[in-house]
Amino acid sequence: MLNTEARQQLQKVLPLDMVATKSWLEAQGLNLHFLDNAVRNQTLIPLAAGVYSRQEARLSWKGIVASLQRMSDAPIHVGGLTALELEGLGHYLSKGSKPRVQLYSDAALPKWLDRIKIPAQIEWHGTRRLWPETLMQDDKYLRQDTWQASLPPLRYSCPEKAILELLAAMPKTISFEHADQLMQGLHNLSPRKLDALLKACCSIKAKRLFLWLAGRHQHAWLKHLKPDCYELGTGKRLIAKGGRLEPTWQITVPKEM
Repeated sequence: MLNTEARQQLQKVLPLDMVATKSWLEAQGLNLHFLDNAVRNQTLIPLAAGVYSRQEARLSWKGIVASLQRMSDAPIHVGGLTALELEGLGHYLSKGSKPRVQLYSDAALPKWLDRIKIPAQIEWHGTRRLWPETLMQDDKYLRQDTWQASLPPLRYSCPEKAILELLAAMPKTISFEHADQLMQGLHNLSPRKLDALLKACCSIKAKRLFLWLAGRHQHAWLKHLKPDCYELGTGKRLIAKGGRLEPTWQITVPKEM
């Protein structure tokens, strides 16, 4: 039999539809003997060695990522195209049977994430060359998805941050054409947030691509930005192989664009 007080503590720290590691559960005050008993009587279901969910949990990528965010000492957020999709700005959903989920952190991918079955394709992006540590810890550039009432929300980038994250990975994970379509729909970005993020962003490529695409669509917020205040580096940047040189921002782009 499981101790009633410990069982109630387990239900509190590990809500249904979330996951937790053994080490994290121990850190919440649940002893190893109790956890072993909970596994034996199937109160806890092992997803992999040292990773558990509660019996009858309905696992989703949002629940797994929200769990990861809750357990991690380092900031982790959903960003890039996934964040734009959460805002209804994705233009079209990711193709394939599993959604692609972009996660951003300056920490390494937790090993347990590779050991469990996730109903999504997780794409891990390091942020040390993209965002300074202070910005990664700043919640004003994050939004929350209440994926289930009463459970910890999923944290994801605001659109202004997400588009820069997406452009930093071009053209490896997204095409010029798709990025152009996404930018076309970004009518309502905050110029104040954009200004702060362009000043903070460490990726020269992302900033130059952003300013080039913004110029193509001439959104109302563009006139409030101050390119002279953003560190844009020097020299030409080869981004599209076999493309043409865009003279203003000194980047190679596809000839047809």
